[in-house]
Amino acid sequence: MRWFEITIVANEQAQEMVAHYMHEWGAGGVSIEESWSPDKPRDTSLGQWYDKPLNDIPAGLAVIAGYFPEDVYTDGLVAELTAQLQGLPEFGYDAGEFTVKTREVNEDDWAHAWKKYFKPLQVSERLTIKPTWEDYTPREDELIIELDPGMAFGTGTHPTTALCLRTLEGAIRAGDTVIDVGTGSGILAIGAMKLGASRVLALDLDPVAVSSATENVRLNGLQDDVEIRLSDLLGVLQEGEDGSPNAGYAAGTSRVVPPVDLVVANILAEIILLFIADVFDVLKPGGIYIASGIYKNKEEDVEAGLLAAGFEIVDRVRQDDWIAFVCGKPKGEDE
Repeated sequence: MRWFEITIVANEQAQEMVAHYMHEWGAGGVSIEESWSPDKPRDTSLGQWYDKPLNDIPAGLAVIAGYFPEDVYTDGLVAELTAQLQGLPEFGYDAGEFTVKTREVNEDDWAHAWKKYFKPLQVSERLTIKPTWEDYTPREDELIIELDPGMAFGTGTHPTTALCLRTLEGAIRAGDTVIDVGTGSGILAIGAMKLGASRVLALDLDPVAVSSATENVRLNGLQDDVEIRLSDLLGVLQEGEDGSPNAGYAAGTSRVVPPVDLVVANILAEIILLFIADVFDVLKPGGIYIASGIYKNKEEDVEAGLLAAGFEIVDRVRQDDWIAFVCGKPKGEDE
């Protein structure tokens, strides 16, 4: 099958929006590579050892490559993407003097070649992500997430995913019920179960992500504990026209029924702002909401939205220029 690669070099702060646009236009996969300039700090909090040479991407830039099947790619697609990137300042982002290149590629060139760069990665005190094709001997107390992300986002190497996993480790309590919104590869849902959750409902709008998450949950032996649904944010949980709860999926068949103890969402700040009230509604009083995927220029907007919905901000965790909010629903609500 023929695929077309569109590669955009743009400011790092715009990388998530570029990837978001590519997915909207039908990309079968998107890869992001950030600069590793000599003056950029590297996370060594868990004893990470960096033995690979620095890449030659200029400081402050990222290379975002989207892969489009021949039945999706058109001559006008590049022009449409370019116009969207030029309009990013309207949303508080700046792609800078970006460049766009295209080329035709063979499926195997992009679908599997990246795997040689994905190695076992310790992302928190207890959690380590292990690609299914790598051999690895864990410590006695180490929790292993077996992962083959396929074409879905989420390997744990991006700051927003790592932030979520580390924050989950400190926030989750044994027996918690959890909803993972925008599950991607299923990495956060699996991490939540490994850390002690009793059940997880994992939601994603992308059928590719639903398929990938389903397989990764199976690889970790958690198919009886993690339920994966195709859903636009929390839409699957919305009431039906007759007012019945959870009418979006078969009544009585779900293993996770709100209210729940914890919700985690690792998606764009603009999307987080769209459904804060819905998250508030599905949480128990005293429940926790972890919201990640927030670039520093959107921190104040998200904070204002969370407070306006009634959340209390318990903590905020940072890595590079990304922020994850840890919020609590006041215990007095609904009582």
